[in-house]
Amino acid sequence: MISQRSVLMILALCVITYLLGMTLVPLMDIDASQYASISREMLANKSYLKLYDLGIDYLDKPPMLFWLSVISMKLFGVHDWAYRLPSLLFAILSVYSTYQLAKVFYRKEIAQLSALVLASSQAMFLITHDVRCDTMLMGWVIFSIWQMAEWYKNGGWKHFLLAFIGIAGGMMTKGPIALMVPAFAFVPHFILQRNWKQLFRWEYILGLLIIGILLIPMSIGLYQQFDLHPGKLINGVPIKSGLRFYYWTQSFGRYTGENVFHEMSYFTFLLENMLWSFLPWIFCFLLGLVFSLIELVKKKFRIEAKEEWISTGGFMVTYCILARSQAQLPHYIFVVFPLAAIVTARFLYRLFYTGELLRWKRPLLILHAVIFSLLWAAVIVLMAWPFEQVPKYVAGIAGFCFVFFLLLMGSRKKSFPMHLELAFFTIIGVNVFLNTAFYPSLLKYQLGNDAAAFIKDQHIPKQDLSIYGIGAGGSFYFYNDYLFNTKKSPHDFQENEIVLTAKDSLPVFQQLFPKLKIMHEGNHFGVSQLTLPFLNPETREKELPKYLIIDLSGNR
Repeated sequence: MISQRSVLMILALCVITYLLGMTLVPLMDIDASQYASISREMLANKSYLKLYDLGIDYLDKPPMLFWLSVISMKLFGVHDWAYRLPSLLFAILSVYSTYQLAKVFYRKEIAQLSALVLASSQAMFLITHDVRCDTMLMGWVIFSIWQMAEWYKNGGWKHFLLAFIGIAGGMMTKGPIALMVPAFAFVPHFILQRNWKQLFRWEYILGLLIIGILLIPMSIGLYQQFDLHPGKLINGVPIKSGLRFYYWTQSFGRYTGENVFHEMSYFTFLLENMLWSFLPWIFCFLLGLVFSLIELVKKKFRIEAKEEWISTGGFMVTYCILARSQAQLPHYIFVVFPLAAIVTARFLYRLFYTGELLRWKRPLLILHAVIFSLLWAAVIVLMAWPFEQVPKYVAGIAGFCFVFFLLLMGSRKKSFPMHLELAFFTIIGVNVFLNTAFYPSLLKYQLGNDAAAFIKDQHIPKQDLSIYGIGAGGSFYFYNDYLFNTKKSPHDFQENEIVLTAKDSLPVFQQLFPKLKIMHEGNHFGVSQLTLPFLNPETREKELPKYLIIDLSGNR
């Protein structure tokens, strides 16, 4: 069995890796930096019920992420790590709640494995620095499911109250999905138990009332900002009611066609992305899912009172609902990764500690040894090849880690199964290199943080600078802690101004302001969409659009 000391050590290493990403990786455009910029703007304007993005009405996401980020930045200052801190705490809450939920139904070892699987999944390392609403949503939802399970099993108004507070918190983070996922988890569970009375309890009415009361502040803000002023344009579409948009169109409109977004709408899209986001556990999870279904069929679709179908059923129903949406993104499925972690942990326990699945051990070890070796090889290449600012010794350290990985495979003295040892060493080690070397180097090619650093170093008066003809990105506004002017025409500028613009606009400004001076030239690459020509140092320059900071007077 895995010792308590080993469990705590692995969890601590995961959290340390999260912290490295939280403090060393600049904000990445588009979503994370946009949400950080909205939070900064909320703090500056003290407009806590009405949301604005660069002074324009914002309706896409509920306010919980912004509220908590504002509190953090109020306490610690406008820093990227302060913006990320609440989401890091919710990631830790997700791991703890997953452990507690698993412990309600299973032995301690399966609960420990559940926490370890979730904490070490690739998605968790990503969403603790590339922060979106999904980190908080995951925390609220799995917390509410845990508390609901405790209430069903042991009673107690405390658990009931906390469960519905969690649902309300999730709804204020990303909408009705926070109410739907617990329903998707428990309804199949009770149906398979033939426990019909749990589906029709009067307490649910009280729970919905608690949710409604907690949603009042957000609903007031929506009503004041949009319902009292119908016709405001959001994504080019006039909005008659902010309340309807939030409670219906944004979620259910993805199925009715009312939502304007149409992207990645095929059924396997989320599963395909789980191949990387649920590394290193994805194949164990898929096998665990298959074995759970086989067991259910053998039991003729009926489970005992002490058994649970919350994790398997909750994941499957949620996946099927999300996969039928006309607009999908890879992180949409992260909300049920805690449930996937429990399914995986059950499989791992049977694989390594019961002897039931012995014939699967060697094939899985070989498969994962190949995958992990490829990951280490990729890290060595990423440390040695694309970015010359990464010291050469870092690639050497990565190579040493790969050699150590190979030695681990040959070692017979194990504190716990080799498969787990290799998985934890690889996924944590790979992300340490990504968070300390790769991402910081990559983000030097992003306009927002690069331009903000120049403005700060040169003490450029922010009120003198305006933007023309280029999307500066939320990171530019966040790191400058300032809302810059955007002008529609070069003719709108005066000689005493400074302009941030695309390099292609230089000839127009040279005609209007012959004395202008180029203060800074930088790169403007969308780092969230990496390409091989960009990673290749020999072809990178052709892939890099340029931006300029120009002094139109030529005197600075």
